[in-house]
Amino acid sequence: MIEDTPESWDVLETKERFDGHVIKVVTDTVRMPRDEAAERDYVVHPGAVAVLALDDQDRVLLIRQYRHPTRHLMWELPAGLRDVPGEPLVDAAARELAEEAGYRAATWHTLIDLRTSPGMSDERIRVFLARDLTKIPDEENGFVHRHEEIDMPVKWVPLPDAVEKALMGMIHNSPAVAGILAAYAASVEGLALLRPADAPEA
Repeated sequence: MIEDTPESWDVLETKERFDGHVIKVVTDTVRMPRDEAAERDYVVHPGAVAVLALDDQDRVLLIRQYRHPTRHLMWELPAGLRDVPGEPLVDAAARELAEEAGYRAATWHTLIDLRTSPGMSDERIRVFLARDLTKIPDEENGFVHRHEEIDMPVKWVPLPDAVEKALMGMIHNSPAVAGILAAYAASVEGLALLRPADAPEA
């Protein structure tokens, strides 16, 4: 059966190397097969949510944001950290869609779950599909954009065009690429294979 399954090998020692505002870096000494030990460095991350908003014309909502580590302006999905303890993931996604793009959605599904770089980080991202969208009136949306979020453009891109841009190497953000391709693949089955918004994470 092809399915990722939970597994935890013995950790003999953990050393914290860095503790920052969002992430920390640790080194685990892990017991390997044949009773060998090896050190594994990785980033401890709170996780994130992202939203592929699809309108009634099958267009994807994309925003563009500066990402300093890559030195690029990148086209992305509305997304944010899981930084509110106990908040349901779909509520976090709805908050990000409202804050970053100014939209709300009546219909939500789980689109895809990602482990963005499992060899070096424990980060997990759940990408939701949001449909039946309405624009939030400016007077109702009091979110104040700061730093990289100032003047973020919002563009509606036909889903097939977004797929082409991902495959042509014009969109690189991993939740955006995965979400776009997953939405296109799911549309073949009329979205019948999608899980509910509150589906458990593995």
